[in-house]
Amino acid sequence: MTKIEPKIDRILAVDDSPDNLFLVQAILEDEGYIIDLADDGFAALEQIERNPPDLILLDVMMPNLDGYEVTRRVRTQSDLPYIPILLITAHEGSSVVKGLDVGADDFIRKPVEMEELQARVRSLLRLKHTIDERDRMAREREDFVSRLTHDLRTPLVAADRMLNLMQSQAFGEISQSMDEAIATMIRSNNNLLDMVNLLLEVYRYEAGRKQLTFAPFNLCETLNEILDELSPIAQDKQLEVVRDFQGEICEIVGDRLELYRVFINLIGNAIKFTDQGKIEVRLSRPVSSHDSLMLEVEDTGIGIEQSDRANLFTRFRQGDHKRSGSGLGLHLCQRIIDAHQGEIDVRSKVGEGSLFRIKLPLHINGMSG
Repeated sequence: MTKIEPKIDRILAVDDSPDNLFLVQAILEDEGYIIDLADDGFAALEQIERNPPDLILLDVMMPNLDGYEVTRRVRTQSDLPYIPILLITAHEGSSVVKGLDVGADDFIRKPVEMEELQARVRSLLRLKHTIDERDRMAREREDFVSRLTHDLRTPLVAADRMLNLMQSQAFGEISQSMDEAIATMIRSNNNLLDMVNLLLEVYRYEAGRKQLTFAPFNLCETLNEILDELSPIAQDKQLEVVRDFQGEICEIVGDRLELYRVFINLIGNAIKFTDQGKIEVRLSRPVSSHDSLMLEVEDTGIGIEQSDRANLFTRFRQGDHKRSGSGLGLHLCQRIIDAHQGEIDVRSKVGEGSLFRIKLPLHINGMSG
């Protein structure tokens, strides 16, 4: 069995004084760390981008680019892993508050005591290792769920095809009771396939792997398409469906398929949780903004308990009602609306109904189709 060697932490020390760099290097190399050196802020940023260290020891007072600015620039680079930053200064006037506000993790003053420096380095590296391990486990969990859902879809799709062939009597005549049993299996299989597809979409968003296609489309046409599809269900429950669209604001930029998923979820839920009364879908322009639109889905249904509303958009958070689903649908809705730089909220009163409100910008900043 191959023995896995423990990883040696790399520390980048940044100071415009060669003597200070020599001292830090001597203290920390004895602890078994690999020490990289940089004599100014620009050289440090180049090294960090090329080969991110596990910890940065950063002098505050340096010419051209001081430690505060280096810290700020490091923290604005979203593609970097988390790197603890320990600011070091010889000046009493240096601001601890400023250093922490720009993103430093700790602060130490010169002359540096060897044991204190070693202790602070150990503490920050423990923090680094904890965060790295948490992120690694999160990535492994996301990869596992992604692979699992992909693997689950294959037999579910195959089962759906086989059941439909059986129902169409491709393998021979079947009795009425067998036909009813197969229909039940098809519905159950489709419900499970829908849940697997939903779970896969959620993890695509959370892993940053979801690619959206932004383009102009007619929102009124999309809403009418959804309402035409769902109206038979509402009619079976004798529910009135009211459409109130202001036609002059129907054009919007967004990913039509993803927004379709949001709207059919909200309107479908409104019908599902309403036993009498009506469902109203309204599209208007907010009084406070000319660059956005407001979509409202209001029902006269059972309403949502106050205790459930706070976590309504949290994944796997199911309501207490027997009709509640997996707890993924509304979480995915919020992910999609967030990706469109919009907002979604809910108002509800038990026994009187719910109002879901979505605010969307007419144009997506920094995005193109």
